[in-house]
Amino acid sequence: MDFLRPASWEEALAAKAEHPTAVPIAGGTDVMVEINFDHRRPEYLLDLNRVAELREWEVGEENVRLGASVPYTLIMENLRAELPGLALASHTVASPQIRNRGGVGGNLGTASPAGDAHPALLAAGAEVEVASVRGTRFIPIDDFYTGVKRNALAADELIRAVHIKKAAGPQQFSKVGTRNAMVIAVCAFGLALHPDTRTVRTGIGSAAPTPVRAREAEEFLAAALEEGGFWESGRTVPPSVARQFAELAAGACNPIDDVRGSAKYRRHAVTVMARRTLGWTWDEYRGFGRATEGNERCA
Repeated sequence: MDFLRPASWEEALAAKAEHPTAVPIAGGTDVMVEINFDHRRPEYLLDLNRVAELREWEVGEENVRLGASVPYTLIMENLRAELPGLALASHTVASPQIRNRGGVGGNLGTASPAGDAHPALLAAGAEVEVASVRGTRFIPIDDFYTGVKRNALAADELIRAVHIKKAAGPQQFSKVGTRNAMVIAVCAFGLALHPDTRTVRTGIGSAAPTPVRAREAEEFLAAALEEGGFWESGRTVPPSVARQFAELAAGACNPIDDVRGSAKYRRHAVTVMARRTLGWTWDEYRGFGRATEGNERCA
């Protein structure tokens, strides 16, 4: 196995163009596990740790540009107000040591349906900035996941950054696992309210071959909030609406039975998480300010 160590972004793109099969490594929290268990033996490893710009972020007037290698710890510490859903998801990633190393770019590159960042990115409506020696393009998060552990990257492309709109409303994240820490999600659910456009977005992890949105549930809830005048009044969402939203969210899943949980359990868990995250986000929208700092939202 050859080890490529570019010193700049331009060198990294050149190396990827010359060696399209090279596997990028930054935090290494996914790649090294696969190598250690001999599940993967790439011909080339492309070390991106010397590319400083991948660890930088920028908060603009409307968006956050998050470098692919910004660690989860820094997201939690610095971007909680702008990206609350992603900050909550970051809290649930493994251990402090892993959170100090791992970043969103690695989750996207691996494209595992169980990746903790995916539900929050889907709910927020992120865009993925990718580049090659041929140029740069932006991939909407809805188009990024193409199959089990497959994404829309071309062979010569690398993930440079993720662009995420600053939260205009409450966002929440919930995760079910076999324990509270150091765990791969049995399933996960993200929800974001967008009062500026009066829309709702969701993200579901580990309950289908790829991370998915519950589009029918989103459309139902947005219509119910609009028709009932809830955006203006802030009245409590009726239990019947919450139940229907949760059932539609579970209907968007296509889970499997595996060692972490059955398909039946995953559907049930998504139903519970969807109903609870709706309660949390709506309480926050109404101004109750339900505390989220440092807490994992687990069903």
